[in-house]
Amino acid sequence: MRFDAITLFPEMFDAVLDYGISRRALDRGLYRFKSWNPRDFTDDPHRTVDDRPYGGGPGMLMLAEPLDRALNAVQQDLASENLTPWVVHFSPRGRPLTQQRVMELKQMSALVLLCGRYEGIDERLLQRRVDEEISLGDFVLSGGELPALALMDALIRQLPGALNDAESAVQDSFSHGLLDCPHYTRPEVWQGMAVPEVLKGGNHAAIAKWRHEESVRLTAALRPDLLDQARQQKD
Repeated sequence: MRFDAITLFPEMFDAVLDYGISRRALDRGLYRFKSWNPRDFTDDPHRTVDDRPYGGGPGMLMLAEPLDRALNAVQQDLASENLTPWVVHFSPRGRPLTQQRVMELKQMSALVLLCGRYEGIDERLLQRRVDEEISLGDFVLSGGELPALALMDALIRQLPGALNDAESAVQDSFSHGLLDCPHYTRPEVWQGMAVPEVLKGGNHAAIAKWRHEESVRLTAALRPDLLDQARQQKD
């Protein structure tokens, strides 16, 4: 899988590239990453990538032309490898990111992550070049880099060979429409709180039953909307 990020702050992606599971997956050749700075696709000495919005208002908007040129360069680079890009823009108006969508995007061979800044991006560029808009939630961030990092992390951990134990990804929250069950490790008793007996008995069927019941309990208590969605899908 290949990721291409169009960003004014490529250094921010070191948070994924240099640490943990994503670093190990990169070293194993499970994915590739390349960043593209829109400032490198400008003509003026100041490398201008933003301007005031028509109609007035606070803040600045990212110009369409440098982003369009950057996308053309990415597309040309991907074409040399016979890869077709899927361009994702991160915006509060986008489709909420879910585990189901992560698993769908996992099937893409090349994701282009368009990271806006300032007050946003000229709408004409979005309409002409973007395939999908994604949101992390109903709140506003300073740019698209953090959502892009979150999406990359969610995708990379799903790549075969990224995790030392493949079952970890299977048991993640949302993988089966429910929140994950509680987990415990040593010591058996900590500050007066004991590990549930069923987890110490070695009865794998009983453990699986307990974990499922706990997942349902936690989902009902913390995210009842997920149970409603599961019921609707069954109906």
